[in-house]
Amino acid sequence: MAIAFENLITPDILKPARYLGNERLAVHKPWDTAAIRWVLTYPEVYEVGASNLGHIILYNILNAQPRQLCDRAYLPGTDLAAKLRATNTPLFAVESKRSLGEFDILGFSLSYELGATNILEMLDLAGIPLTWQERLQGNYPLIFAGGQTATSNPEPYADFFDFFALGDGEELLPEMGLILEEGKKAGLSRQDLLQDLAQIPGLYVPQFYQMTASGAVEPLRPDVPKRILRRVATPIPAYSIGLVPYVETVHDRLTIEIRRGCTRGCRFCQPGMLTRPARDVEPEKVVDAIEQGMRATGYNEFSLLSLSCSDYLSLPAVGMEIKNRLKNENISLSLPSQRVDRFDENIANILGGTRQGSITFAPEAGTQRMRDIVNKGLTNEELLRGVKTAWEQGWDKIKLYFMIGLPGETEADVLGIAETVSWLQRECRAKGRRPLNFNITISNFTPKPHTPFQWHSVATAEFKRKQNLLRQAFRRIRGVKVNFTDVRISAMEDFIGRGDRSLGKVLRRAWELGAGMDSWYDSLDKAFTAWGGAIAEAGLDWKYRQVENGEWNLFHVAGEDEGDEGDEGVVLPNPQSPVPSPQSLDTPLPWDHIDTGIDKKWLQEDLQRALEAAIVPDCSFEGCSHCGVCGTDFGHNIVIEPPAIPQFAGEFVPNTTKTQRLRVWFGKQGDMALVSHLDLMRLFDRVVRRASLPVAYTGGFHPNPRIAVASALALGATSSGEIVDFELTIPTEVDAFRQKLTAELPKDIPIYGVAQIDLKSPAANQILDKAEYVIKVAVVGEVSSIQWHNWIEAILATDEILYEQTTKSGKSQIVNLRSRLFELELVSTNNSEAESTAVLRYVGSCRLDGVLLRPEQILSMLEAIAGKEEFHLLHIHRNQLILAV
Repeated sequence: MAIAFENLITPDILKPARYLGNERLAVHKPWDTAAIRWVLTYPEVYEVGASNLGHIILYNILNAQPRQLCDRAYLPGTDLAAKLRATNTPLFAVESKRSLGEFDILGFSLSYELGATNILEMLDLAGIPLTWQERLQGNYPLIFAGGQTATSNPEPYADFFDFFALGDGEELLPEMGLILEEGKKAGLSRQDLLQDLAQIPGLYVPQFYQMTASGAVEPLRPDVPKRILRRVATPIPAYSIGLVPYVETVHDRLTIEIRRGCTRGCRFCQPGMLTRPARDVEPEKVVDAIEQGMRATGYNEFSLLSLSCSDYLSLPAVGMEIKNRLKNENISLSLPSQRVDRFDENIANILGGTRQGSITFAPEAGTQRMRDIVNKGLTNEELLRGVKTAWEQGWDKIKLYFMIGLPGETEADVLGIAETVSWLQRECRAKGRRPLNFNITISNFTPKPHTPFQWHSVATAEFKRKQNLLRQAFRRIRGVKVNFTDVRISAMEDFIGRGDRSLGKVLRRAWELGAGMDSWYDSLDKAFTAWGGAIAEAGLDWKYRQVENGEWNLFHVAGEDEGDEGDEGVVLPNPQSPVPSPQSLDTPLPWDHIDTGIDKKWLQEDLQRALEAAIVPDCSFEGCSHCGVCGTDFGHNIVIEPPAIPQFAGEFVPNTTKTQRLRVWFGKQGDMALVSHLDLMRLFDRVVRRASLPVAYTGGFHPNPRIAVASALALGATSSGEIVDFELTIPTEVDAFRQKLTAELPKDIPIYGVAQIDLKSPAANQILDKAEYVIKVAVVGEVSSIQWHNWIEAILATDEILYEQTTKSGKSQIVNLRSRLFELELVSTNNSEAESTAVLRYVGSCRLDGVLLRPEQILSMLEAIAGKEEFHLLHIHRNQLILAV
């Protein structure tokens, strides 16, 4: 049964459009016709989850399956969470508005070590027991997790999930759906269903395994695999098209995957190890998906996604082809952090344009020696060439990512970061050009499972010392902004990320103490306090101190007596000659039962190569590195020869020609009343793109479509009288324009009329004069309709009702509200002993210069007349906007 949504999602909730579930391309399937009902549950706020590409892909794939329904849920804001608890309402899925407990299966994305506290928060809000043991009694959905952290080391989270989905989900989840459907039809018990699911390659059911005294994880029963295989799937770009949110999201653009996996072999990089082999997507499929996606969504920006975009050899050709095809539509391309050594004029050309954004490179280390240790495969010459190319192509600000705390790092390597940045600035100078500025992020290296550096650790005190060294060094360099990662959270990520099953009680207690949203900077202190308290209560302080002191590693450090003392009295080992102990490298690790395809012996050998600063070539383009992935279980590298780069057709030139102005009268009804004015403007931009309407653009560096809404409407207010002007480059028949616009708008934004307006006449927002509203007002106690009439007559009879308001500049001014009121009448009343309500209609000023009468100011006028009575505004409806003749 659907929850009372209209009572929960009200204008006082921050960004209520997060919870509407009516986005463009959202899928609504009939509840009763579905055999299996899923919820893909992203444990972050909507703006993060709704723009996650994996979330979108799996949502589309599951809804493409017959007899399967897939809904979505996100971590609610603190205001809605409080409201859910206060009203005893369970957390709900956004499309169906049904509580999460009504579904058959909930899938959580676990992509961050400390993100499990958000998952516990969502389960608690849904009224679902947190652990699989507690869920044995009762009819609860199956709870599983997927994502990078789940695949890397599921053990710290084993108490909370019935099973884990390891690796790519495109083929795995539909297979799960078939087993669930058959099991539900056969009436299988929860345990029998899990036993069937455990037979699917890629599914790990932790309750069928145990942790031994040696630390290894072994099966409890003979009918489950000893090691669980990571699943690998081929990317399908067409499934990336979907979900166009009304609110602005973290990645507010179409994102298309061009390459999955990376074989660069950076020794710190877990995604590079967990996603092998590398698989290129065919350029034609990428181009088709982008073109179809831009038409279907109306976005003005798209992003090509890969762990290393520039390793996709077809990138320049694909980017230029799309840029040429969409040349007249003010479309821009963005790329995530890319390989600086592959950045050239071809890539610069596809990134440039009228909305040229920032550009990001990740050298990772400040010296050649350290880049060789981590197998970055980047020389100083290549670094300079890439940065200089970006600077010569017009970028004056570049983002750079570095790490500190890598194995074998010396003080000279740390200071080399500042020296490298200073050197790049000196090399990129020219008369008449602004100096090159940098935004630098310095991260603390956190060792990850399934990488050659999984046996390494760094003391918190050492991180602090190195950060202080860099702060001092960067003070002498202008034009550089430096950000440092909090060392406390880095240590906590290490502690949890390489932990075992004993940490389940820590995770639960940390959530109970208030940990959550740990990846957000404004909650770090609260989060760290909660985690610290949970660790202490679990009696695991000693284990966490090992992490803080850099002792929780399997290195035998030569020259330890020659170490320096850190700022917290911790002896810091000499980092110059760490030698791994062969015996310690064979100690069982909590994640050894996860078969990623990479041999543990190869990781040990690659660690030794790192200590010798020996480079391993990229096996996508050079010889095989013999990591063990390639074969029948995981496939092979797929590298597609790039097509020829099309000839550049030129940059977008905004068409500023205005041949026609069309005025549209529209409404905001139903759920669309909860979409803000800024979101409405973004919606109109996307609608005209989808409808292929020839809207004119403004000039300047950031051209915008000439769409002018006459007046902003308050959040939560409905309307039947809004006005928006469109200026077109090509004359369009009015009825055709209306049909195209109506076809792309949500049903709750009806079009009432379209008329052609003389181009020389002023825009609607320039001649806006008055507005007519119908408002519903409440007052405590029983009030007769005669009293309401008397109050209204008293307002109309007076010439002056003064009101103090604050201007945009923060100054206070006294205004006469009565001079702004032209009509006021009582439409209806409704009385009860507890409360009296009245519906009022009024016409008041609504001018561009700020002289307006807002609905809440009618309440101020009533209170000025009625004396002690306190009035409340229940609803606002704008009947019409009235333009000056």
